[in-house]
Amino acid sequence: MTTPSTPPLRLQAVVFDWAGTLVDFGSLAPMGAFVRLFAQFGVQISTADARGPMGMAKWDHIRALGRLPHVAAQWQARHGRPFGDADVDHLHEVFTPMNAAVIPEHADFIPGALDTVAELRARGLKIGSTTGYNRPIMEVLSPIARAAGYVPDNLVCAGDLAAGRPSPLMMYRCFADLGVWPAATVAKVDDTGVGVQEGTAAGSWAVGLAISGNAAGLSLPEWNALDAAAQQRVRERATAELRAAGAHYVIDTVADLLPVLDDIGARLARGETPPAGPPQGT
Repeated sequence: MTTPSTPPLRLQAVVFDWAGTLVDFGSLAPMGAFVRLFAQFGVQISTADARGPMGMAKWDHIRALGRLPHVAAQWQARHGRPFGDADVDHLHEVFTPMNAAVIPEHADFIPGALDTVAELRARGLKIGSTTGYNRPIMEVLSPIARAAGYVPDNLVCAGDLAAGRPSPLMMYRCFADLGVWPAATVAKVDDTGVGVQEGTAAGSWAVGLAISGNAAGLSLPEWNALDAAAQQRVRERATAELRAAGAHYVIDTVADLLPVLDDIGARLARGETPPAGPPQGT
């Protein structure tokens, strides 16, 4: 008696991040807000400082910034106490409307994003979304995206679950919302290391975006102003960062995604599943 063979897996869904992945080339909206936030409390941070924890839930991001040695020293000197979770709570309350206010200025879609999503829809794939933004911020961004024609099948925000990135919990919520499994039939697309780790921790394929988001940290005009050699240096640095986080693929922007998904489909048909990424936090 023969046992029927199991049909090969096929790609069912793509889960996208938002800023730096589909909208806001360079992931610029949060940067100035973080710098202004700490300045309001008498502490100076740089844009490079602000970019370091990008992709985390904003509460976690603020706590990570406050724990930087030079930031913690400034806080102690200015406020006469160590930077603690109660301070994170207060700064987070101030940050949310500050970030939300600048969202409309940084809500343009990254070139090729809408065309790529339309092709995924044509292929019958489901579209999930996770973000380090909380619900109040997404209440500003979602209607702008909807007016442009982007309506994902779900939205999982920072703060919705017990833990955000780099844990897999937001991805697990996507699996449940979209009705897709196993995890190997899903690709996660993100411009941050923790967003990549969110995908690998869940057992999905992880695609890093080197140029359009936090890894490069350049606006579209800044990127276009670079000569080919300078662009390649930025690309190599950003690619190494995302590979170190565990990305199975690294491309420039979401406009380059379709060949990657074709390759993932071929690998699934051969019985391959996503290689495990490095331990979280490495």
